[in-house]
Amino acid sequence: MTSLVKDLSDGVRLIQLMEIMGDTSLGRYNRNPRIRVQKAENVNKALEFIQSRGVKLTNIGPEDIIDGNLKLILGMIWTLILRFTIADISEEGLSAKEGLLLWCQRKTQPYKEVDVQDFSPSWSDGLALCALIHCHRPDLIDYDKLNKSDRHTNTRLAFQIADEHLGIPQLLEVADLCDSTRPDERSVMTYVAGFFHAFSTMDQAETVSRRVEKFAELMQSVWLKIQALWAAIKFTGTYVDAKEHASNFQKYKQTTKRQWVTEKQDVSTLFGNVQTKLRTYGLREYVPPPGLSLADLDAAWKALLASEAKRSRAINAQIREIKESLRKTFAERANDFARRLSDVSSELTAIEGPLEEQEQQVHYLKSRLLPELMGALHEVAMAEEDCQAANVEENDYTVFTFQDLEFEHELVTQSVLKKIAFIDNQIVSRNMSNLTPAQLEQFESTFRYFDKDESNTLEPAEMTAALASLGIIYSDEDMYMIYDQLLQDYGAVTYEAFINLLVDITEDQTSPAQLRESFRGIASDKPFVTELDLRVAHLPQTAIDYLREVMPSASNEVGEAEYDYEAWLDDVFA
Repeated sequence: MTSLVKDLSDGVRLIQLMEIMGDTSLGRYNRNPRIRVQKAENVNKALEFIQSRGVKLTNIGPEDIIDGNLKLILGMIWTLILRFTIADISEEGLSAKEGLLLWCQRKTQPYKEVDVQDFSPSWSDGLALCALIHCHRPDLIDYDKLNKSDRHTNTRLAFQIADEHLGIPQLLEVADLCDSTRPDERSVMTYVAGFFHAFSTMDQAETVSRRVEKFAELMQSVWLKIQALWAAIKFTGTYVDAKEHASNFQKYKQTTKRQWVTEKQDVSTLFGNVQTKLRTYGLREYVPPPGLSLADLDAAWKALLASEAKRSRAINAQIREIKESLRKTFAERANDFARRLSDVSSELTAIEGPLEEQEQQVHYLKSRLLPELMGALHEVAMAEEDCQAANVEENDYTVFTFQDLEFEHELVTQSVLKKIAFIDNQIVSRNMSNLTPAQLEQFESTFRYFDKDESNTLEPAEMTAALASLGIIYSDEDMYMIYDQLLQDYGAVTYEAFINLLVDITEDQTSPAQLRESFRGIASDKPFVTELDLRVAHLPQTAIDYLREVMPSASNEVGEAEYDYEAWLDDVFA
């Protein structure tokens, strides 16, 4: 622009100026206006925008700018400068002129030759401008070497440095300040506002730079601390401990680490913005202290990532090691338990000799080895629980599972108990000299058959059925009386109690002839009985099942089984 009167008259430059100062677009306008109406539209658009920004324009309209009314145009320009350049200056609650003046006074206060009281004579010797520059950029000017009496040289130097190094255009001539008794206040104020904005930006940049510096230093310190903490942590060797370390590490990655990633990115962005601002305003580049540059931060970050990888590998290796140890521990206990089970089973099979000696040996197995096996099985169960807690499923060190061993242990235990019952029963049978071997065999097989739970004792229903299968039937009342008496004498209806009961019954009541007569009564004098005959006689179902199993039988013409009780009784009492 060369002339405010000519260059603003068509409104094009005025619109462009408003777009720059308002940092926005005013939309479509006449870029090559030829007639007055088009020029008026442009100027009016610019004036409406100015008013929309809260700027009050007095006594000026589109025609004043089109017709080149210089006085009103200059008034409008000053209003714009005041609104867009000076109005946002604030210092301790003061605004515009007062705030800018207070800022200048504070910055130049240490310089004894400078006394800023206004925006006119106080600036005529150039020292105030040199003091502002030296206060913020002592590298650009050596204030102490200035000839304090050479106002023209000082002013010219300040203009040159501001233009070349600070990006502040020279709005005034040296003569405007030095050769005028009272420099134009508005012009000086507008020019000095450029220093305020430049140095305020620099102050903000320095503040941000210090913040970046402190934050970078803090981040590096925290990163080093967490790495030292990881290096000092010791594992206890348990899976619970290893999983807790893994959980804490995962939590760190999902919380603290993500926060650090964000902060690191913010620091890099902020550092770049600071440097951009400094370059924009022609200020010297910010150089971080040694060890706090972006390259240093990146190196520290890489060290943190390497430490993280090392920490992750250590935790995973610990978990793998513990799982392998759990596999071996379980396998050792399981294999040892299986061997001990096999030893007990072999010892049980090898028992021989007189019944009393066999009894001693088998009771030794029950009293000593079975409790030891139970304790060993508990150890296997504990090892199994540890493996399950660690999600250990496969194990190449053993073919056994806890369930396998528990099942085999139950079998061995039952075998021992059955062996004890068998020997006890044999001792009882041996002492029954008043019974034939066939009777003893018959009574023992009957007892075993009806001892459904293999407890070597008979419950009331089991005893009733066993006696009925032998042709001995009592009323319910008599049966309960007999059962109660046996409980009092023996504590339970054991094999010994059952045999002694049969001896008593056989001696007192039932001879072979009597038993044969009973069967003939049930068979209605037939030489055989049928299942229907047994049911009609109200024998218990268990007794019927037993008799069907032990008595020889043949089928008649209709396929019904006929049981030969005569032949069976001959065998029993032979």
